[in-house]
Amino acid sequence: MKKKAIVLLSGGLDSAVALFFARDKDYVCHCLNFDYGQRHNIEMVMAKKLSAGAGTALKTMKLVLPWGGSSLLDKKSALPSGRKPEEIKKSGIPSTYVPARNTIFLGIAASYAEAIAADAIFIGAHSEDSSGYPDCRKAYLEAFDRVIRIGTKRGLEKRLSLEFPLIGMAKKDIIKLGKSLGVPFQHTWSCYRGGTIRRIAANMPCGKCDSCILREKGFREAGLNDPLARQTIWTM
Repeated sequence: MKKKAIVLLSGGLDSAVALFFARDKDYVCHCLNFDYGQRHNIEMVMAKKLSAGAGTALKTMKLVLPWGGSSLLDKKSALPSGRKPEEIKKSGIPSTYVPARNTIFLGIAASYAEAIAADAIFIGAHSEDSSGYPDCRKAYLEAFDRVIRIGTKRGLEKRLSLEFPLIGMAKKDIIKLGKSLGVPFQHTWSCYRGGTIRRIAANMPCGKCDSCILREKGFREAGLNDPLARQTIWTM
């Protein structure tokens, strides 16, 4: 029987590459997506498109984080905007950090993995994220892998692990890998501003938030065109 994997699929570029990477490694993938009140909820539509295109199952869980604590959850909070990549890297933990988000997501993924006898959990965290988000660091992911191995039945049986294949990669290398794996980048969403789900065509990326800046830099350095950069009009 083929191995099973839970893939955390936000609908963003990195999680899409992680999905296609796991599929290329011959895992039967079960995608897990979260609706946690994020302002960029268009990414959930993209997650559906990605999972359908990859021929994988998708579960979306709705979570409520009533304490907020992030500009991704509070639409009245200002998002970091217009910063250069080097500024983003040196600025520390940004306001877009959602408190303990990956800890919550990975805990649920571990439960899902045990319930369906999965062999691995895949997450698309990588080095550029880890400069700002504490729960995207290699040390954190290695620690959570240990939590899974000692704190779950399948982990104790050495049949479940956390996989983070993109952790040491720059965005340009992730994009190149995604290109080689056939990732449909037109079905990924990175922009933090989001917009309304019913108006995806009108709400193209803002091009100014940190995520847009890093995505643009990645495609440029990879020598590839971003299919979402064909339009630059932003509609609130």
